[in-house]
Parts: sequence; C-alpha cells; structure tokens
Amino acid sequence: MDKIVRVNTQTGEVTYTKPTEEQAVWGGRHFIAKTLINEVPPTCEPLGKHNKLILANGLFADTSLTTTGQLSFGGKSPLTGGAKESNVGGFAGKRLSKLGIKALILEDIPERNKIMTRVLHVTKDRISIIETPELKGMLVDETFLALRKQFGEKTGLICIGPAGEFKMHGAGIASIDDKGLQVRYAGRGGLGAVMGSKGIKAIVIDDAGATYIPDYFDAELLKDTVMKITKTLFENPKSINRKKYGTLDILEMANQVGIFPTRNFSSGQFEDVSGLTGPDFAEMVQKRGGVGKSGTPCVPGCTIQCSNIMPDKEGKKRVASLQYENLSLLGPNCGIGDIDDIGELNHLCNQVGLDAIECGAAIGVAMDSGVANFGDAEAAKDMIRQVGQGTYLGRIIGNGAAFTGQAFGNRRVPVAKGQAMPAYDPRALKGNGVTYITSPMGADHTAGNAFETLKTNNPLGLENQVNNSRQLQVRAAILDSMGVCLFIRPAFVKSPELLTNLYKARHGWDFTLGEIKYMGADVLETERAFNEAAGVSEKYKRIPEFMTEEPLPPNNTVFDIPQEELERIWSVEVRTDSF
Repeated sequence: MDKIVRVNTQTGEVTYTKPTEEQAVWGGRHFIAKTLINEVPPTCEPLGKHNKLILANGLFADTSLTTTGQLSFGGKSPLTGGAKESNVGGFAGKRLSKLGIKALILEDIPERNKIMTRVLHVTKDRISIIETPELKGMLVDETFLALRKQFGEKTGLICIGPAGEFKMHGAGIASIDDKGLQVRYAGRGGLGAVMGSKGIKAIVIDDAGATYIPDYFDAELLKDTVMKITKTLFENPKSINRKKYGTLDILEMANQVGIFPTRNFSSGQFEDVSGLTGPDFAEMVQKRGGVGKSGTPCVPGCTIQCSNIMPDKEGKKRVASLQYENLSLLGPNCGIGDIDDIGELNHLCNQVGLDAIECGAAIGVAMDSGVANFGDAEAAKDMIRQVGQGTYLGRIIGNGAAFTGQAFGNRRVPVAKGQAMPAYDPRALKGNGVTYITSPMGADHTAGNAFETLKTNNPLGLENQVNNSRQLQVRAAILDSMGVCLFIRPAFVKSPELLTNLYKARHGWDFTLGEIKYMGADVLETERAFNEAAGVSEKYKRIPEFMTEEPLPPNNTVFDIPQEELERIWSVEVRTDSF
C-alpha cells in the first residue's frame, strides 16, 4: 500500500505522502502507536484539535490471507486518556487497501461552536468532505441506508450514531457488510467520540476503478502459505466450534469456572444460562429460521465465520452479530437472562452507536446504584434509548461505567484505566486482571486474553500470571498490526514458520520469529511510553479496590497479585521460541 492520506477536518485540505522506509514496516496498531508518539501530544485533550483519528490497514490487508480486512482505528482515548487501537470487520478495510491507502489520518477539528455533520468520501480520484446535514442525529441503520442511496451499493461504509455526535466517551465506530446485515464495531475506547469531534458522521470508501496492484515479493510462496493457514484453521477444533456456535462457544465454561460477570460483577456465575450457551443459541437460530444464520463472516474471505444473525420469533433480524462479550455485559451482568431481551439491547446499542461492553457495564453500575432493579430489561432498553436522545441519564450511561459510578456515588465500578472490563472477572481469571491493568489498552480482552490458559495454568493462583500476560500481549499486538483476527492464531501456534513465510512472501522481509515477536513488544513499549507521558500507566491506574476486598462467588477469591509484581511485566523476557 503506497499512500498515507491526511485530511484536515477544519479546512478540508487533503495531502498524500508515500510511507517512509520506517513507516512501511508498521501496520495497523503498530502504525497507530508510532503516529501517536510522534505526532500527538500525550497530554492533549482527546476531543481537541491536537488529537488525531487514525485509520490504518494491517500489513497483509492487500492479500488473500483469511480475516484480513480488519481495519484499525486509533487515537488518544477519551475513556482511558491513553493510546487506543480498536479494530473492526465489515467491508470498508478491504476497499481502502484496494485503493492503495495504508493509512487515513483525520486531523484538527472544525471551528469552535460550528456543529458539522459531514461525510468523508474516498474514491480513487479524489478525497473530499461533503456537507450532509440531513444525517444529523440519525441512528446507525438509518445512516447506512441513506449512504447506500446516495453513494451506491458497492461501497465501504463507516459511521457513528448519536452517541458519537454527542461526543459521549463510550461511543464506537460502526462498519457494515454489503448486504446491510452485519453491523460491526470498533467499540472500545470511545473513538466514536473522537470521530464526532472531527465533525465526521460517516466515511464512504468507493474502490470502483481502483488501479492499485500489490507488489508481492513472492506470489507463489504467499499463495502456498495462505492455503496452509486456511487448511490448519479448517482442521482446528476451536475454529470448527466457532463456526457452529460463534464466540458464545465459551459461555458455558466461563460460567462453570466462575468468571462470568453477574449483577455488576458481584458473582462469577449466573443462575440459569440455558438458552444463552453456544449450542442453545445455534439451536434457536435454526428453529426460528428466516434470516437467522450461524457461521457467517464479518470480513470478505474469512474462513472462521464466527458471526451470526440472530432472528426474532418471526424470523426477522434482531441483531447481527450477538457475541459473548455483548451478551454477558448486557445480559447477566444486568441480571437479564432472556435471549430476546439481550438481543434487543445489543441492537439498541448498535443503533445509538455505543460500545455494548461499556454500555452493559454502565447499566450494571446504574442498577447497582438503585436507578433500576437488576433484571429489569425494559428499564435497560430505556436507558439506551435515552443515550440516543441525549437526556441527562442517557449522557451519564453514554459516557461509560466510570462516569456512571461517579454520577451515582458508587465505588463498585469494574473498570481499568477508565474502561469497562469485558466478560472475564479478574478475581477468578487473574491473568486477565494482569492484562487489564498493565496493557496500554486498559481493560480489553483482545489485548491478551488468558482464557486460553485455563487448562494449563491455575486461573485462581498467582504463579505465571504476569509471565503469561506478557506473552499474550505481545502476540495480540502482532496480530493487530498484521490486520488479522485474533482467531487466526492457532495456525501460527502450530506452525510458526507460516508467520515468517508471510512476511517474506508479501514484503521480502527475512524476519525470524524472534524479530517479529520483538516488533510486537515494540508496539507495547511505544504505547506505554505515550501513556506514561499522559499520566495513565499502571503505576497510577490500578485494579478497583472492591476487587481486592470482595471475594467473588463461587470461588470466593479476590484479585491479590501485588502491584510490584504487576509492574515487573515489562522486564519479562519475550519468548522467541514459539508464537
């Protein structure tokens, strides 16, 4: 990919540059980290003119490697106050790569007090900002329909909902497929608010007539490596289960081992998960029929296909896709166990443009504060609708779990670095607690999830938690920089040479596995340096006190890894003998 494009969102000026030799080696999350440390003042206001919204393709976005098309968004997070990268599926990332664009960087903000609703239109010949006042306040589905009508069916679409326009710190950025079914989110970190601060409601990517041709170093080696990766994933039991059951395949185990967030993280088990597990959900989808479907891709060419289309009782789409994290936080974390209520809550989050994890955690805190009773699904739905309306309560929920706790004087707030914890309670999966606290991303399961170590390491013990988190974080940073889904990792765990062959075949880089691992470590070190300068490192942002004091049923454990042990993570040697 041969272009870096910068758009000044105040003047409309567009500039093009070729990647430098150094920039060429950075993809996705790595590119975002380096751009932040080099160009964005760490102490700047996240919604001010000095922050940037960075869209970056991964290093393999212009290949046929499965799951490429994951597009990274980044900037200084309104939630964490530090470096943030969040990636998303949909069909926009691939179209950006077909135009030869490595990164698209939105700079500055509109003039003070000038409210703007605009579309950034990207084509092979021109990039321009178009005034679209008619889109102001539209829900996400309405926005996508309007964009399709104006710009055509075969375009990559990205937008924010009212939450992003209101600059709420829990706002995400939505992307969609060409059929208008799968709404995917770069949800974490409040980057939708950053996009809203730039006065950009939507980004339309039209690759019609694209002339960019990737210059593969060894096309035959690339083809052979891609085929071997695909074959490995087809044969991998985890990949097979994900196609059947999606990410809900882990729900039953999470509940059994006691890490499943229930009623604002007051328990690790929900009393009745029947109807919520992967097999139960897949059976429901099949019985209801209609548009319902399991095993669908979120990006073109994905062979894992862990997404789904959840139908209502009449077979019409309720939400696509319902994932483990969203179900857990919007459901049992709020005391809600009905699958249709949870699906509707997820749909409402998608429509107002809110990260479902952050929203579910915020509603859980609000319920714990007496705003509504646990289990009151209608009250939860009303709170999300109020986000879209911009009411006082809606603005509290829309600004995230930490803000909600402050508003209602509740100290039982499950956040790390200001960001809501995903669906693995760190008191019973202590490796994830290490990741939540030490990762520059804050509480983010995709930054280094210790769930996969359940069978090899005691999740309740202290041993190896820091070491494991270190290796998992490095691996996640590599995959985020490659622009691939985390679920591709089994291929590289089994055959690390497939990873080094990819770098050689696409780019001609003779990297060893160790050198690739050190690139991942460099991502983390760069993000950490930015966070240190911003004042939001793990030295200052620790685990919530209630998690060190309140034993979590049913294991009745607390998070008790000492702070000095957590801070030792950066001195842990990166393993170079395995992925």
